[in-house]
Amino acid sequence: MTQAVTFDDVWKMFQEMVRENRERSAETDRKFQETNRKVQETNQQIKEVSAQMRETDRKVKEVSQQVGNLGSRWGEFVEGIVAPACETLFAERGIPVHRVSHRVKARSLDDSRRMEIDLLVNNTDCVVLVEVKSRLTTEDVRDHLKRVREFKEFYEGEGGARVMGAVAGILIDKDVDKFAMNEGLFVIVQSGDSVKLANDGKFVPRTW
Repeated sequence: MTQAVTFDDVWKMFQEMVRENRERSAETDRKFQETNRKVQETNQQIKEVSAQMRETDRKVKEVSQQVGNLGSRWGEFVEGIVAPACETLFAERGIPVHRVSHRVKARSLDDSRRMEIDLLVNNTDCVVLVEVKSRLTTEDVRDHLKRVREFKEFYEGEGGARVMGAVAGILIDKDVDKFAMNEGLFVIVQSGDSVKLANDGKFVPRTW
């Protein structure tokens, strides 16, 4: 025989449902708060990472600028060593020096090209174009050979002068000095606190 359901039974069932609903609601709220906390933590981490990336980017730009400035100053430093020594170095090879000019820029006679020479060493009948590098590579030598070959197209007044070339480097890649000498260029290398010509006494410079 089925037992009759009383009002107390229904009330108890209702209270149990309310309790379970409250527990589920509290659990859902707890999970929501936990999720919200994690989202906030993630947002904070994203902000921190973004700030770190901006700071890293700033430092990279700063270092790049410093390296660029250092490279420029290093080039000037190298030229400052080479230029004063040119008069003695070339005089010892029978090439008197009347003037050493820095950073000489010129346009071709037809105004279609540009040329820049680190050091221009000259006298009344001879001109030596000197390319100065902190590190001298084969490509640097090739570029300078082209510069020397085209020189008279830029300097009409030097049409009757003998044109020679020289390269200088504090660091020189393997066999680059030999390559330059085989092409008829003077090679200026570091020697203590100064510089010297690496070419031996039998070397005959190429003239253009």
